Amino acid sequence: MPEIPDITVYIERLEDILVGKPLEELRIASPFVLRTAVPSSSELIGKNVCEVRRLGKRIVLGLQGKLFIIIHLMISGRLHWKKRGISVPKRNGLAAFDFPTGTLIFTEASTRKRASLHVVQGEHDLSNLDPGGLEVLDATFVAFRKRLHLENHTLKRALTDPHIFSGIGNAYSDEILHCARLSPVKQTKTLSENEERTLFRATQNTLTMWIQRLRQETGTGFPEKVTAFRKDMAVHGRYRLPCPDCGASVQRIVYGQNEGNYCPRCQNDGKLLADRSLSRLLKKNWPKNLEELEIRNQRVVK
Repeated sequence: MPEIPDITVYIERLEDILVGKPLEELRIASPFVLRTAVPSSSELIGKNVCEVRRLGKRIVLGLQGKLFIIIHLMISGRLHWKKRGISVPKRNGLAAFDFPTGTLIFTEASTRKRASLHVVQGEHDLSNLDPGGLEVLDATFVAFRKRLHLENHTLKRALTDPHIFSGIGNAYSDEILHCARLSPVKQTKTLSENEERTLFRATQNTLTMWIQRLRQETGTGFPEKVTAFRKDMAVHGRYRLPCPDCGASVQRIVYGQNEGNYCPRCQNDGKLLADRSLSRLLKKNWPKNLEELEIRNQRVVK
């Protein structure tokens, strides 16, 4: 799912190409994508785009008359800037927004149809779609710490909860925790003040660094390579690959349909965290640390 760095770059490019331009036509290709009936999508036609902003992990197009189009990409939704009037892709196309200078295509590479469009009028109705998470890049340490202490969660859950922190998901939470040298399952209320400050700095620095990287990658074009898996990431999506800092094998924890990655040496004193999908199967044979894991792997190779 696109997170703060990806959404930020999307918004910056959309601002450049859409602000001041009228929406000439909205073509809905999937009956599932538009989740609101009032205001009617026809009320958007002819209205100029006044602003583009982020609302959590959502992209908001603000039009004249305080009308707002809210695009939620979810896991596999993506945006593409194409030639004016291009057809909506039959296989994965959801909608097309036609402007005088081009067409914004909304796609979703999944059959689950989780991506969505909402049309609302007024700031009040827009705020109803805001989960209320803290905007970490604008936050003070005091505000960040207060959010951490709202409830006692694992750090992984706290960082990815949109009601606690805004715009952080599975990918960048892994990178933040690796930067902070903190275990993803460490409880928020067990953190020392030094660890809280380290996590705060790691959160802001990691997100800022990736925003800058993605800006450089995109240049003056449109972001077409939006992905949660990037070769320069330290741990996310790098299961069994070496940690760039210490060389230890990156490990994973699986929960539901998600997977979190971490370095056991950098983040957990060399101890392996119980992976639900494997530790339940192996039970007492589940390796407890890197040394046991290496021995097990050597036996498998032999």
